[in-house]
Amino acid sequence: MTASSSFFRSSVGKKFIVAITGVVLIGFVVGHLLGNLQIFLGQDWVNSYAEHLRQLGPVLWIIRAFLLLNVLLHIFYTISLALENRRARPVSYKRKEHVKATFASRSMALSGLIVLAFILYHLAHFTARVTDPRFLLLKADPLNRYDVYSMMVYGFQNYFVSGFYVLGMFLLALHLSHGTSSFFQSLGLNDKKLTPRLATGGRIFAWLIFIGYSSIPVAVLLHLVKPAQQL
Repeated sequence: MTASSSFFRSSVGKKFIVAITGVVLIGFVVGHLLGNLQIFLGQDWVNSYAEHLRQLGPVLWIIRAFLLLNVLLHIFYTISLALENRRARPVSYKRKEHVKATFASRSMALSGLIVLAFILYHLAHFTARVTDPRFLLLKADPLNRYDVYSMMVYGFQNYFVSGFYVLGMFLLALHLSHGTSSFFQSLGLNDKKLTPRLATGGRIFAWLIFIGYSSIPVAVLLHLVKPAQQL
């Protein structure tokens, strides 16, 4: 067994992989949010953003494959670490450990799996467009681009879709609220003064992400954002 393979099989190595893949995914979450929030700026902004992504061609699918690989590695090693911790924890100390641990930290593996299910549905819904027949009825916008703006609005007009979306974002926020501070712990950048600040910063960041993403379906359901074309 090589030194590198031994490292990635160790707890430190696994935490390192979880941290690095987490940073990559956080970067995507922030970037994706900034793109989605353009729905409040109108049809042209969203459709232009979507068209720029489409013009990436094969590169876009390479990016998607890279992100999916990061998701799978992140979940796999998070579950692996959770199982290690469970095996190493004496039964007599279980109740004591749960008092110290937050719900977010104890549900990291479960929330990660549910978020993965949400991502797969989200791709089927808005990328593959196979869950809502109305998407196929949308005409091109005045610049002959697919009307992603109206597609988003019609998609979120469904209460079940919007509810699942908000639930997915809530679980993502729980995941992030613990994961952002854990990242610094994994790199050894932690002490008594820094720990509470990182925890607070992580929670603020996570719930800002939740508010940002959730504001879109809420605005659609309140009819503050309306489709550019009627079906």
